[in-house]
Amino acid sequence: MAILTVNLSHTEKPAYLIYNNEGELVTYNELLSAASDHSLIFFGELHNNPIAHWLQLELVRDLAADSAQTLAIGFEMFETDQQILLDEYVNGLITTTTFEREARLWNNYKTDYKPIVEYGKANGILLVATNIPRRYASLVYSSGLESLENLTEEAKMWIAPLPVEVDLSLPGYKDIMEAAQGHGGENLPKSQAIKDATMAHFTLKNFPEGGRFVHLNGRYHSDNFEGIVWYIQQQQPDLQILTITTIEAENPLEVNESSLIGANYTIVVPSRMTKTY
Repeated sequence: MAILTVNLSHTEKPAYLIYNNEGELVTYNELLSAASDHSLIFFGELHNNPIAHWLQLELVRDLAADSAQTLAIGFEMFETDQQILLDEYVNGLITTTTFEREARLWNNYKTDYKPIVEYGKANGILLVATNIPRRYASLVYSSGLESLENLTEEAKMWIAPLPVEVDLSLPGYKDIMEAAQGHGGENLPKSQAIKDATMAHFTLKNFPEGGRFVHLNGRYHSDNFEGIVWYIQQQQPDLQILTITTIEAENPLEVNESSLIGANYTIVVPSRMTKTY
């Protein structure tokens, strides 16, 4: 396994480094330039990594500066039945207190996602809740994909159109089954797949015509161009997609080449970096 070593002074302690999938060190501006050339950008995060969240905000701000293309932001962190709350908040119909009380926010919302939501709200950017309501993912885990057919037509509006194809031969889903050592059976990766399919569906449904869409999600939903990306490509194979992932390394100046091929760009953060939770 080849180890890449970057020549920086041993006294340097970068908070992050960015590599492309050929193992070359690149700058943030090069990443921004590449993102500007794509219609759909998946930013895979480690949920508790502050560098990833900061760079998400910076990338959103810099892409929004391009007034020639409408920007939309999709969030794994908001479930589709929360879209009405998100819209009401962005449009000034409900207060911050009401929104944050009723929106089933992640525990790290205020530190990690609120800055992006507030930037979007202040700048008229479309904010999209893409994730399946967790009760339906739980239903798949307990009773299989077929159980979704028993939902009302109104409930089905919040998930990907049925039936949903699941390719259990994809390495990401196989890894989930192996890590669980058989617990949950095939329903475990299928409960992940229904999340991926739903996020893909609502991304495409809200894609601004001629614009650009940035989707924020855990890295496992877009690494290796699987998960959400796989579902997107089944429907729109010609869409220009760029993926970013986040990993941690004891020394970001030395990384395994194999860890850099799962995305177009990899942000490497020191493993001792302070976590948001």
